[in-house]
Amino acid sequence: MHALIAEPEMDESAQSRPEAGGPTHRPVLLDRVVELLQPASGKTLVDCTAGLGGHSLGLLPRLLPDGRLIALDQDEQALERSRRRLAEFAPRVTLVHENFIRLPDVLARLGIERVDGIVADLGLSSLHVDQAERGFSFAREGPLDMRMDVRQATTAAWLVQRMPEAELARVLEVYGEERWAKRIARRIAAVRREGPITTTTQLARIVADAVPGRGPFRIHPATRTFQALRIAVNEELTALETLLAALPSCLAPGGRAVIISFHSLEDRRVKHTFRQAAAEGTYRLLTKKPITADDQEREANPRSRSAKLRAVERR
Repeated sequence: MHALIAEPEMDESAQSRPEAGGPTHRPVLLDRVVELLQPASGKTLVDCTAGLGGHSLGLLPRLLPDGRLIALDQDEQALERSRRRLAEFAPRVTLVHENFIRLPDVLARLGIERVDGIVADLGLSSLHVDQAERGFSFAREGPLDMRMDVRQATTAAWLVQRMPEAELARVLEVYGEERWAKRIARRIAAVRREGPITTTTQLARIVADAVPGRGPFRIHPATRTFQALRIAVNEELTALETLLAALPSCLAPGGRAVIISFHSLEDRRVKHTFRQAAAEGTYRLLTKKPITADDQEREANPRSRSAKLRAVERR
C-alpha cells in the first residue's frame, strides 16, 4: 500500500486554501490582470470565470462610473456568491449562468458587438475543492461528481463505472499525462466488476494500489487520475479551444485577452493559439513568456504556484 498523502489536484495546489467565499479569498495574479486589461470608465470587460468574484471585484471599481462588466460562470453556486460579493456594483455588472464556450451567444443576447477586455481564470476554484460533496478532491471523502455545472448529466462516477477500459486508459494518459494509465484503468475495471466505485477516497485507494512502487510521493498517486476525470467530465479542453477560437471576433481593436492556466495541457493550447494568431497579424503578444506569481504571492496563495498568465492585444 502507498502512503496516502492528502495532496490536491496537481493543477491547483490547494493545501491551506482560504475558506471558499470568505474574506481571505485571493484571486490569482490580480495585479497583473488589472494592469493588462487596463479597466477604465466607458470600457466593457468580460470575466469568463467569475468564480467567487475575485478578479471581477478587482476590475469593477476601475470601471466606474460608466464602464460595464459581464461575469460568466457555469457553476450556479459560485455565481450566486459572486452576486453577493459584487452587489454594490449591481448597475455596472451583469452576471450570467453560462459556460464561456458560449461567450459569443451571451454577448449577442446582451446586444454587445465587441468588448475591450476578456479574462479567463481556468481550472478549479476553492469553492470546488473545499466542498467534499462536489467530489473534486480526494483529500475529503465525497461522491465522485466533479461537475462544475450540475445541470449536466455526466459525472465522474458515471465515467469510472461505464467507460470501456481502453477509453478510460486513454483519458488518463491524455488528460492526466499519467504514465501508469493502463495499469490504473485495468485495476478500476477489475474493482468495478465486484461493485460500484462511488466515492473520492475509494477511487484514490484503487489508483494508489495500481501504481507500482512505494510512497511517500511528491504528489498523491491519484492526482493525475483526478485531473483527467475532471477535465473529461467538464470537457474543459474543448471549451478552452472554443473560447480561444472565438476571442478575435469578441474583442474590439485594441481589446485585450488574458488567460490564466494551471497545467501544461491548457497552457500549451493558449501559447500555440496566441503565437499563431500573432504571426497571422490578428494579435500583438503582450507576454512573450508566461507571467507567474512572485514568491510573496506563492506564499500567501498556494493556488498561484502553478498559474501561468498569457495575454494578447487585438490588432
